[in-house]
Amino acid sequence: MNNILGIISTTLLYSAPLIYAALGGVISENGGVVNIGLEGMMTLGALVGATVGFYTGNPWFAFLCGGLAGMALALLHAIATINFAADHIVSGIAINLIGPGMALFLSRLFFEGAAMTKPIPFDNKLPQLFKGFFTRERVAAYPFLNGFKIVFQQYIVVYIALILVFVMWFVLYKTKLGLRIRAVGEHPKAAETLGVNVYKIKYICVLTSGFLAGLGGASMSLAIVSNFRETLISGQGYIALAAMIFGGWKPQGALFACLLFGAAQGLSVTLGNIGVQVDPNLLAMLPYIITIVVLVAFVKGVRAPAASGKPYEKNQ
Repeated sequence: MNNILGIISTTLLYSAPLIYAALGGVISENGGVVNIGLEGMMTLGALVGATVGFYTGNPWFAFLCGGLAGMALALLHAIATINFAADHIVSGIAINLIGPGMALFLSRLFFEGAAMTKPIPFDNKLPQLFKGFFTRERVAAYPFLNGFKIVFQQYIVVYIALILVFVMWFVLYKTKLGLRIRAVGEHPKAAETLGVNVYKIKYICVLTSGFLAGLGGASMSLAIVSNFRETLISGQGYIALAAMIFGGWKPQGALFACLLFGAAQGLSVTLGNIGVQVDPNLLAMLPYIITIVVLVAFVKGVRAPAASGKPYEKNQ
C-alpha cells in the first residue's frame, strides 16, 4: 500500500513543473502564438530561481524571479512572432537554444565557473504544506494519518499549480478577457473588427506563458531538487508541450495529461527505490516513451486554435 501511495505522491510532485509549463503553452496557443520554447524558458527559470534562492535565502522571491526570467525569454519570442511575423517554430527553437546556453553562462558567472549551482539549504527551499500538521507524535498516535502524510505533505508549488489550473480555466471560459483571448486565437481579424487589440492580447498570452514556464523551472530547482544543473530540465518542456496537445489545448485536459506523464516519472522513481531489477536507463526512458505513445495514439482528433501559429497583420 505504501508503494502505491508513494507513486501517487511522486506523481503529484513531478507533475507540478509540467503543469506550470503546460498551462503556459495553453494560454499562448489560445492567443494564437505557438510556443515550443517552453524548454528554454523552464531552464532559465530554474537557473535564476536556484541562484536567487542561494544568494538571498528567500525562496518566494527566487520563485518569482524564476518566473520573470522565463517571461524575459518570452518577450523575445513575442517580439519576433508578433511584431516581425517570424515563424513561430523557428523562434521557439531559438529560445530553446538561448535558454540553456544563457543558463550555463550565468551559472559559470555566479558559481566560480561551475556548470551547476551550489545546493540551497533545506530551510531556504519552498515549504512543504501540512508539514506542521503531520508531526511524528501525531502520526504515531493516529497511524492512519501516515497514508495522508505520504500523499498530501507536498511542496507548496504542487498546490499552487493545481489552483492555477482552475484559475486559467475560469479566466479562459468565464471572463470577458478569456473570450477575447480565444477569439484572437480562432479569428483575429474578426476580433479586431469588434475593437479587440489583437497585439495586446497576444503579448499578454505569450508573456504569461513565459512566466508560467519560468515558474515550472524554478519549482524544479527550489522544491524537487535543491540546485540547478545542466540536465535538470532535460526534456520537461517538451513533455509539457505534449501534455498541452494531448489535453486539447485546455487547462483541465493539460492537467490530466501532466498527471499521466508525472505518473510515469513517479513509477520509474518508485521502482528504483524499492529495488525492482529494471535497467535504470530503461526507467529513465519511460516518461519519454509514454509521451511518444500518447502523441501517436490519442491526438489524431484534437484540433488546435484555428489561427495558432499564423502571422497576423493589423488591418489598415
